[in-house]
Amino acid sequence: MKKLFHWPGLLRWANSKAQRLFGLKRSPERFHPKTTAAAQPLPITPSACATVVIPARNEAKCIAGVVAYALADPATAEVIVIDDSSIDNTAELARRAGAKVLTSSMLGKGASMHDGVAAAQGGLLVYLDGDLTGLRSGIVTDLCGPLLRGEADFVKACFGRAGGRVTELTAKPMLKIFFPELAHFKQPLGGIIAARKPLLQALIFEDGYGVDVGLMLDAHLAGARLAEVDIGSIEHDCQPLHDLTLMANEIARVIFSRAKTAGRLHVEQVAAMYETQRQAAAGIDYILTRRGGRRKLLLLDMDGTVTSSRFVLELARSTGHEPALLQMLDNPDSDAATRSERIARLFQYVHRKQFERVARTLDIRPGVIEFVNRMQRSGFMVGLVSDSYFIAADIVRRRIFADFAMAHTIHFDNDVCSGQIRINPAFLAPQGRRSPPVCKSNVLRCFLTDRTPPRVNQTWVVGDNINDLALMRLADRAFAIEPKSPLLTDEPGITPIASFLDLLTLLPSQELVEDAVA
Repeated sequence: MKKLFHWPGLLRWANSKAQRLFGLKRSPERFHPKTTAAAQPLPITPSACATVVIPARNEAKCIAGVVAYALADPATAEVIVIDDSSIDNTAELARRAGAKVLTSSMLGKGASMHDGVAAAQGGLLVYLDGDLTGLRSGIVTDLCGPLLRGEADFVKACFGRAGGRVTELTAKPMLKIFFPELAHFKQPLGGIIAARKPLLQALIFEDGYGVDVGLMLDAHLAGARLAEVDIGSIEHDCQPLHDLTLMANEIARVIFSRAKTAGRLHVEQVAAMYETQRQAAAGIDYILTRRGGRRKLLLLDMDGTVTSSRFVLELARSTGHEPALLQMLDNPDSDAATRSERIARLFQYVHRKQFERVARTLDIRPGVIEFVNRMQRSGFMVGLVSDSYFIAADIVRRRIFADFAMAHTIHFDNDVCSGQIRINPAFLAPQGRRSPPVCKSNVLRCFLTDRTPPRVNQTWVVGDNINDLALMRLADRAFAIEPKSPLLTDEPGITPIASFLDLLTLLPSQELVEDAVA
């Protein structure tokens, strides 16, 4: 019987293709075990050689202990905590414990890990989670061992705790099928990693739950040597049940995408899976499960409120559709759903990356990030609500460190926009209610009618235009930033403001808020 695959040849071809598609340049002098000078055994001494990076958000309970643990290891040269705009005193506790503390450039573990690479002074990095307890001594030294001995360029930690449901039911079976040479890794999703800085600088850091397995696969496809080190048993907080589905979908998307890049996937299901995951993250049912007992809610309009310009207008300018778009915007002759469908068709054949690029470069109003952080410290769940597209709203949401985004989903086929839009069901008026069929106010009603205890009992809204009026009327407190319509300034109960800096003056002092949270 003829062999269907010649694995060594297939792997060489896959690595070459990955380097072209990902932009990863394989450096034989740096990564190839036969030619690199680091491949010669080197003595391991207790001299400090590694930068320990700890991504953290709201880890006040454990962060000081993790920092102290890392600093006690003789292999640690410095500890950097990348704080994801925590609303507790994570940053201060980490700083007191001896860490250098930086604020992440964007919400999400992947962005924080990438920020750590840029800030690291040394050539070796070790990542630790901010919620770890029960660590045995010497783990940083042990993780650096294969790097110092020239045995590996990328090291994953494995530990005694059994793999979680997503590891056992999603990650491991998929690796066994698509990357059998990596199937022996016990904890492919673990975030405790050591690697050479030049390698990490060439890799892609995913935004979501797939960042750790994505780094492992990209390092492998770049020709790096991988190793695994047993660090004994550890303890850390488990993901809540409602996060597991989203986590599994994201892990599957990352593995599928790498398998496709490596030429090991021959079906066109990746884009459809990504859209399913994206729509799940935009759904009201998922958002409500993340309320976590918070009674207070702040909803921010995106276009013209959080951002100084409208996303669709900037996207139209960047794609040559501005004249056609201006004819459609604010057209009184069409309802919101019809107008949204017409606008979406303008962007047919535009690549997903262009949507993301525009969302990442929108100007954010001064004071927004501080206002969001202060409101979260005061116990508010903060959401971004937009008539635009979730792909953009979620990026802006992470840029201002808000808790969630609600918007409509525009469909992509193989990362190319199909021009079809799906109106978010949370925007639709309940049956029998006399209100606009598609309206942001219905999102707020979903929270107000949620029977999960404790019930929401305080709501704030910030908007800027007439399409925010119904939402603002429904809130306990409403603010119009640089109002675009006299109806907003004449409406009782709506307070005009010039900027988010004005709103900050209405809040309790930061010291009082921090004492209340503590």
